[in-house]
Amino acid sequence: MNKQMFPFTASETAVSAPSRRALLKGAGLIIAFSFAPTGARVLAAAPAAKKNLEANAFVRVAPDNTVTVIVKHLEMGQGVNTGLPTIVAEEMDADWSQMRAESAPANVELYKNTAFGMQGTGGSTAIANSYEQLRKAGATARAMLVNAAAKEWKVPAGEITVKQGVVSHAASKHSATFGELADKAAAQMPPADVKLKDPKDFTLIGTVQPRLDNVDKTNGKAIFTLDIVRPGMVYASIAHPPRFGATVKSFDASVAMKLKGVISVVPISSGVAVVADSFWTAKKARDAVQITWDESKAEKRGTPELMAAYKALGKTPGQSAHKAGDATKIMATAAKTVATEFEFPFLAHAPMEPLDAVVEVRDGACEVWAGSQFQTVDQGNVAKVLGLKPEQVLIHTQLAGGSFGRRANFASDFIVEATEIAKTLPAGTPVKLIWTREDDIKGGKYRPMYVHNMKAGLDDKGNLVAWTHRIVGQSIFKGTPFQGPPGSIDPLSVEGAANLPYAVPNIDVELHATDDVGVPILWWRSVGSTHTAYATEVFTDMVAKAAGKDPLAFRQAMLGGHARHKAVLDLVAEKAGWGTALPANTARGIAVAEAFSSVVAQVAEVSRDAKGNIKVNRVVCAVDCGMIINPDVVRAQMEGGIGYGLGAIMKGAITLKDGRVEQSNFDGYDVLRIDEMPKIEVHFLPSTGAPTGVGEPGVPPIGPAVANAIFALTGKPVTVLPISKAIPTV
Repeated sequence: MNKQMFPFTASETAVSAPSRRALLKGAGLIIAFSFAPTGARVLAAAPAAKKNLEANAFVRVAPDNTVTVIVKHLEMGQGVNTGLPTIVAEEMDADWSQMRAESAPANVELYKNTAFGMQGTGGSTAIANSYEQLRKAGATARAMLVNAAAKEWKVPAGEITVKQGVVSHAASKHSATFGELADKAAAQMPPADVKLKDPKDFTLIGTVQPRLDNVDKTNGKAIFTLDIVRPGMVYASIAHPPRFGATVKSFDASVAMKLKGVISVVPISSGVAVVADSFWTAKKARDAVQITWDESKAEKRGTPELMAAYKALGKTPGQSAHKAGDATKIMATAAKTVATEFEFPFLAHAPMEPLDAVVEVRDGACEVWAGSQFQTVDQGNVAKVLGLKPEQVLIHTQLAGGSFGRRANFASDFIVEATEIAKTLPAGTPVKLIWTREDDIKGGKYRPMYVHNMKAGLDDKGNLVAWTHRIVGQSIFKGTPFQGPPGSIDPLSVEGAANLPYAVPNIDVELHATDDVGVPILWWRSVGSTHTAYATEVFTDMVAKAAGKDPLAFRQAMLGGHARHKAVLDLVAEKAGWGTALPANTARGIAVAEAFSSVVAQVAEVSRDAKGNIKVNRVVCAVDCGMIINPDVVRAQMEGGIGYGLGAIMKGAITLKDGRVEQSNFDGYDVLRIDEMPKIEVHFLPSTGAPTGVGEPGVPPIGPAVANAIFALTGKPVTVLPISKAIPTV
């Protein structure tokens, strides 16, 4: 997701105004923020002794000298539980060893993502939308600690210094840790305004600090939803329909109910659920249930039929997404034209931890343990199932073993399923629902399938003068709160195409939204740019070759209005040795893409052996993501994005036969293996600008960079994905 996908801002409501006095009394200092209707920040302090007010806090300083940052975003491996505490620690002048991270509860008033007006994680916005907010939270906590020390020591606050979690007054030789001052600081009035550090004085931001979750994830102490065990907990497994859109007509659970440990078999909105005393028993019993499905409204077409329909649409005019000049007229008089068609398959998210949730329902209340990515949405959907108010639903956000967009869906599918099952059980009975890998691959939500039709016109000097781009595929926004008015264009389908960075005087971008396709879809890491960046950048190399120009020079000549794109291309070309000699049967490919306000360029070095097998050996990456909070985390996200994107373009494809998904696990839906990971170098463009996204922007350039290297090797562009469909890989 990106910032453009959020066309509205939810009305900002101030929380009830607690006293600005922060009370600690031995439990810690808590700093919180709310947002007034004017959008101005208002400081509020919550008495730490009252546990129900801790949800209003961003920063908690405890007597044991720990500083806990309440993180409003889901930690799913991208590093927010390190990045956000770094921002607070910087402004507090804390020592990194005392920093902690804790997931925030669902509370939209306090913890909304300011990029899209609800509590949730997506669009690579976590750092960007929290940066100023948490800097102010940290600075406020520091000011209260300093003021408490000044009052206690009877010295001017301006003479007090703070360094690595120690507050000192040189003249009087007084010093104290944050923990020693916490109780007294809590009695201070939070200042109405605080001065933030000059970035030149940063000591933590921009430096490598060890991730706060590394040790616990290494020794097994980190708690994911799969690790949650509640007293009296039961387990559930669900039989979903084999075709999308089918419903339960009837079922026979007589055999399943005879299995030892089976508690119940119940129909729910998405299929038939089995509840048992263990997951394996529930899974075995589920497979024993005989179900007759009503497939009258099911999607019965396979991939070949859908692709044929898409290709036919691609030959007809679509809805205009962007138009400048007269591409049709100029194309007709061009000295040379280039045209091609691209095919992109459905893709699964395939996070390492399958979908799961624990739900416990009592009279008038519900608790949920899950890797909740859209807390506000999940809270509302659970409340609707149970007839509760959203505030009666408590969500305990757990660490998530990956998501890539899958846990962020407006149906809250797996959490709603667990809630529906819990509703059938005796009050207070916790149920853990676990989707198997097969459940997720065969019955999940997918990156949509697309067809792109492209054509370019060159003048007699090899200049690009006309460009047409027609996209065919499903709309991710359709049916969500982000859907625009009738007739509007889904921005996710055309991002990266409608805002092509290259200066082309005559351009026409169109979209066909295939609303009649019954395959469930969802944003997938980098969303629209996963296919538009591939199509535009591979096609750019094709046009450059037709013009007889170097791919890098061809791009650079058209980037006069996009200095960031030009800068990352310059950097990546320098670091990759663009233009220098390579071993035989080896070539380089280059690509650049903007996503989530960050610009990333990559050069891939690809070799071909005597049998024609293709191997990606090296990837050089240059990124401009504004100010970098932790270089190691950003580097890891670029590396992870490259690996994720590389696996998808080399081998990833979900295919349908008669409406049924043909893949079921990693044997059929293959992902990149460790021995296939290339050497990766990541280089940063220096910046003092505000942080921009890093969780997703590493994905879009890798596909076209690799494809362009293959094009340089073979002379044939890769227009059908995955690459392994036509070219052997190793």
